[in-house]
Parts: sequence; structure tokens; C-alpha cells
Amino acid sequence: MTRILGIDPGLTHTGWGLIESVGSRLIHVADGAISTKPVTALPERLAFIYRALGELLREWAPEEAAIEHTYVNKNPAAALKLGQARGIALLAPAMAGLVVAEYQAMEVKRAVVGTGHADKIQVADMVRRLLPGARLARADAADALAIAICHAHHRGTRVMLAKLATA
Repeated sequence: MTRILGIDPGLTHTGWGLIESVGSRLIHVADGAISTKPVTALPERLAFIYRALGELLREWAPEEAAIEHTYVNKNPAAALKLGQARGIALLAPAMAGLVVAEYQAMEVKRAVVGTGHADKIQVADMVRRLLPGARLARADAADALAIAICHAHHRGTRVMLAKLATA
């Protein structure tokens, strides 16, 4: 059994989802979102996200983490802020000793829905089908669970490649 934390980074809402992978079976453990207020200063928002992720890591003790690559944003200021939140989302599990896998949005959608051009509703619907009992507090949580599912599907290949590299 492997416990996987999926993270959908965002400055206002960072989605998180936790699953357990037992062979080819996936089990929903928990999901939610870490939310900050836009009126709060940026450093405080980033610190809040870092502390909240740290609490999740301590409480749920995942063994692996996965995060989505961010897409290019038309607004440079928004892209920079999102990048900073993504940096925190990468840092927290890395500081806890976890290796963090990264996946493109199309790769996540393809792993969960079967097509890289699926919309958010299709992703959430498939997450509910693949993980019965998932409450999906927010769309960000559904996306985070989709990232965890994608990682569970790809981790076998990653483990095999790592073993080959050390052989």
C-alpha cells in the first residue's frame, strides 16, 4: 500500500487529495483545499500554505507526492504569484523527505478521463467514479485527487526506471 498526496497549487485555493494505492486498487482517504484571502499580504499567504501543507503531511503521512505543472498565464503578475504558490507546494513535501513527481495538466486528464482535453466537470465525474466516497470539497480538491490518481497510474513505470538506473 502506498499513500499518495496530490497537490493542485494555487494562491487563493491550493487543492489537496490523498489516496492509497493497493496494487491496481485506489482508495480515497481525504481531500480539501487550503484557502487564503486576497487581501492578506503575499508572504503571509505563502507561509499559511506552507504551514497547512506541513500539517497535512504530518497528519496523513503520505509516502509520495505529486503536483501539476502550471500552465502559462496571460497575466504575468498572476503567473508569478501562482509560481510562488507552486514553489511552496513543491517545497513542503520535499522538506518532509518526499520525492515529488510533476505532471502536465493534459497528462493528468488523459490518465483520469482518457483524453487530454477533458473539462473540469469530466475530471471531477471520473474522480468520483474512480474513488467512491470522495466528497470533493472544491474543484481544486477534485483536481488534486486527479493528480494523485495520475501518479498512481505512472508510479509503476517510475519505480521500474529507477531500479534500472541503479542496476
